[in-house]
Parts: sequence; C-alpha cells; structure tokens
Amino acid sequence: MTNSPPAEREAELARNYAACEALLREKDRDGWLATLFAPTARRKHLHALHAFLLEVMEIPGKVTQPLLGEMRLRWWEDALAAREEGSQQAHPVADALIDTLDHCSLSQEEVTAFLDAHVADLYDDPMPTMAALLGYCDRTAAAPLRWSAQALGAPGDGRALTEAGTALGLLRVLRRLPKGGAQFLPEDLLEAHGARREDAAAGAETAQLRAAIAVLIERASEHFDLSRNAAREADEATRVALLPVATVPLYLRAMQARDFHPFGALRDPSPLRRQWRLWRAARAGL
Repeated sequence: MTNSPPAEREAELARNYAACEALLREKDRDGWLATLFAPTARRKHLHALHAFLLEVMEIPGKVTQPLLGEMRLRWWEDALAAREEGSQQAHPVADALIDTLDHCSLSQEEVTAFLDAHVADLYDDPMPTMAALLGYCDRTAAAPLRWSAQALGAPGDGRALTEAGTALGLLRVLRRLPKGGAQFLPEDLLEAHGARREDAAAGAETAQLRAAIAVLIERASEHFDLSRNAAREADEATRVALLPVATVPLYLRAMQARDFHPFGALRDPSPLRRQWRLWRAARAGL
C-alpha cells in the first residue's frame, strides 16, 4: 500500500481503528467494556492492542499444522519490520497496531518477543519448569498489560502489571487444559507431585495430577492478590490498564471449588457478574 495524502490517511486510520473496536466488541466484550473507562482520545490504541492479541491468540485454532501457525506469526513480524520502512499495511489491525506503536512509543522488541512466545501454543513440547511457565506468562500476558498502561500514559513498569499478567497467564493455561493444553504443565511441578504428563494428556484426573494443578490455581490467586495490593499505589492509567484482569478471581474461585474438574468444561461466570466485577474494579480498584 502506497502512502496516502494526510487527509486520506487520517480517514483510513480511523476506519482501521474502528475495525479493531468492532472485532474486540464481537469477540471479547469484557475487554471492550474495560476500554470504556479509558480516556476517549487514547481508547483507540487499546482497541488496536487488544485486537492484535485476539488475532494472535486465535491462530492455533485456525491452522491444521504448526508450521502454518508459525507462518502467520512470522507475517506479523514482517509487518512490524515493514514499519521501519514507513510502509502502510492493508490489514486493518496491523495498520492500527503499527500506528499505536509509533504514537505510544511502544517497544517493537517486546512485541516480537510476544510473537515468539506464542510459538509454544502450536506444539506439544512440554514446559520444562515453573520458571519457564512464568516467563511465558510474562511475555504473553504481562507484556500486553504494560503496553496498555504505556498507551494510556503510564510508565508501564509497575509491579501491579507484572503480577496481574502472571495471574492472567496462569489462568489461561488452566483454562486450556480441557482443550489439550497439558504441555503447559511444568515438568518440575509434575515430578514434585508424582504426576504423569500422560495422564494429563488423557484427561485422567489422578490425585497427583489434581494436586499439581491445585498449585497452579493457588499461584494464580497469589499473584492476583499481589497485583491488587500493588494497584492501590498505582496511577490512574495503570489501574485502567489492569481492568481486563478484574474478572480473574471469578474463574479462580470456581476452580477452587471441591467439585472442580480441571479437564472438564468450566462454565463462564454470567455476563452480569463479570460486568459488575469490572465496574467495581473501575470504581474501587482490583
């Protein structure tokens, strides 16, 4: 796509940002509602970031082979590389994302690390250690929270964002278990409880496996509590960036129930409960 005159370019960007908002509203209504608490002038940048996250997280479900998924991830890297040449993107989310990176001075290296980390979603390679899993959570969940905070004018380096991202990343791993995500259970965690990955892959809920998964649930809860405590001292922009994590406790409480089956379908909390939790967090903090 060639460079457009300023007026046409502005109209084109407006359409692309609108497409990002529409995508977010359709596929992640909770995330879209969270953006409504951001200042109007900066809201479009959150739409672009969240739409990009959706595009990347949906890749595993859209491909039949890991290599095809890697090709899609590499396409995003190529789009970011073209940014340095001043090229515009025909893809509305990519174009809005690049404009957001430019206007908000976001790190292209962190976005590339985010894409690289998501390669793990495409393969069955086991997560070796808990430390490796936490690193994965930081690159895939905490980093986007930091970008959102920066897009809202905050430094984006507070502990609240890192802890919240860890809680969110662990929750995503736990919610992935019924859909064949056993490879994300760390080897050292399974060994510590005498659990077998083969049982996890088969969805067999052994006592050892339930004990290992209970540790992940507890760790997610602990990180959320740390984030909530740190958020009390955070600036307003950071607190708004944290809002997409506000519903995490609703899922964790369901997972801490005695009748929770880690390899069974987990019913989402009702939209009303999620919206109430979001509104409350916007008013009183996480």
